[in-house]
Amino acid sequence: MAVVLITGCSTGIGLRTAVAFARNGDTVVATMRNPAKADALNKAAADAGVAVDVIALDVTDAASASVAVDETLSRHGRVDVLVNNAGVGYSGPVEDFPEDQARAAMETNFWGPVRMTRLVLPSMRAQGSGVIVNVSSMTGRLPAFPCYGFYAAGKHAIGALSESLAGEVAPFGIRVVSVEPGYYDTALADTVDNLLDQADPSSPYAGLNHMMLDFSKTSLTNGGDPNEVADTIVAAVADPTSPLHISVGADAVGLLELWGQTGTFETFMPAVTELMLADGGA
Repeated sequence: MAVVLITGCSTGIGLRTAVAFARNGDTVVATMRNPAKADALNKAAADAGVAVDVIALDVTDAASASVAVDETLSRHGRVDVLVNNAGVGYSGPVEDFPEDQARAAMETNFWGPVRMTRLVLPSMRAQGSGVIVNVSSMTGRLPAFPCYGFYAAGKHAIGALSESLAGEVAPFGIRVVSVEPGYYDTALADTVDNLLDQADPSSPYAGLNHMMLDFSKTSLTNGGDPNEVADTIVAAVADPTSPLHISVGADAVGLLELWGQTGTFETFMPAVTELMLADGGA
């Protein structure tokens, strides 16, 4: 079976994906910034009757990433699958959202996967096989919503990177998959709470930003089961004919269909706003 290296496994989709691969019989290296926070993962694995190998990894730190990949290769001899799952949901108005948080979003959501991909590719090329899964978002396939700019920029970037990378590594027997979920019930809801707390009420965008954050919180807390995304990732890795882009969730599929029907930003955004208002997002 495969050796699977997964980033961001302390909660949410990463945790479920680690358990799903372990249940599949694969060797799972589940990483997180602080392994002391692995209790939820270890319990979920024990409840499923499986075990995972937990190691420390901060995808924004080049040294940490290098050590984690070296440790995986030392312990298990290979990396067959890399799942770039670690991500943050920082975003807000382009004019006044704190620059340090905007940069942190790009560093985690874009440069983290770049860093990890570069580290595993030499061994994958040497073995003539491998799968790189980038956990992106439906946001990376749609026109960016207001106050989602920095988050959407990272997700659009990782989608473009996935496409370019796929063409580069295919001759070496390596596949690339970009999994693009809609809203799921994960710890991102806590990030939204933090953004609501720090939002500047004097900002000229305060009303719009609050509406978007409220919509995000409602959509996340009422979102789907993250196990659906985990199962999709496991299935995509197993299927050599899997498409590069995979949308997960009825909302993701529905919004992509709406984008296809409207075709322009000027017609798409009013339609999305109407849906948000109908769902109580405001």
